[in-house]
Amino acid sequence: MKIAYYSMFLLILLSNCDKPINKTKKAVETDKVILTESHQNHYFNNKKYEIAHVLVSLCDNKYQGIVKVPEGIGNGQDARNNLYWGCAYGVKTYLRNQAHWTIMETEKNVNDTILERVIFQHKNGKNILIADAYNGQFFKSTTDIYLKSLSAQIAEIIVFNQDTIGIYGNANLLAFIGHNGLMEFDLPIENYESKNNRKRSAIILACISQSYFQPYLKKLKVEPLLLSTGLMSPEAYTLDAALIEIINQSDKSKVRLEAAKAYDKFQKCGINGALGLLVN
Repeated sequence: MKIAYYSMFLLILLSNCDKPINKTKKAVETDKVILTESHQNHYFNNKKYEIAHVLVSLCDNKYQGIVKVPEGIGNGQDARNNLYWGCAYGVKTYLRNQAHWTIMETEKNVNDTILERVIFQHKNGKNILIADAYNGQFFKSTTDIYLKSLSAQIAEIIVFNQDTIGIYGNANLLAFIGHNGLMEFDLPIENYESKNNRKRSAIILACISQSYFQPYLKKLKVEPLLLSTGLMSPEAYTLDAALIEIINQSDKSKVRLEAAKAYDKFQKCGINGALGLLVN
């Protein structure tokens, strides 16, 4: 991508979260889509591959209650140029440029809310990362879909390399990147009930995700591998560093440490600051 921004600019401007705002904000009212017809429950036990599924809620100046970013990277209906997807540190672009990941498949306009899906395969051949770019206008339903995936209320199967693999609630690890919409709206915790006893882990790179998501994770017995305690820039280098350690079967403390090192490298906040921000 031609778009590149300095880390200090990102730290100040692209942390992309404001203080909690009025939950009746008009932006939330525009989120009409809750689930699409494609979300069918097909429970599947992945044996050949280890599956991580990341839901990326695209940065959106118009519909999300965020600190505004430059117009070109803050259009939640344009995945190609979006801060969290197509920019240098967005999920698609950043991971594509890492030697240990290879893009195997790309699909555009998967459904009404997913603008693009990319399937990455790790160099070990066993680990697969499904990355979905969700239309930023529908950040409420994206959060709902994420929580229903953690509870296996949503579970799907797709075909990859002539094999069947399970995503959403069938994945081993579920990650979320984007604006923490729970700062703007309520999703009643009673709406989420675990549908099976499968162990799932979570990474949530969004502002103050520990405080807002922990009650759901506790209820659903999901293991948190990486959460945040404050405002942050949820870019892909942090996710990638954590995934490397997870693939290497490192313990949670190493996952946190390496993610913090990556965050400090790009944001220049100091390792102690990064360790205070990223917790598990």
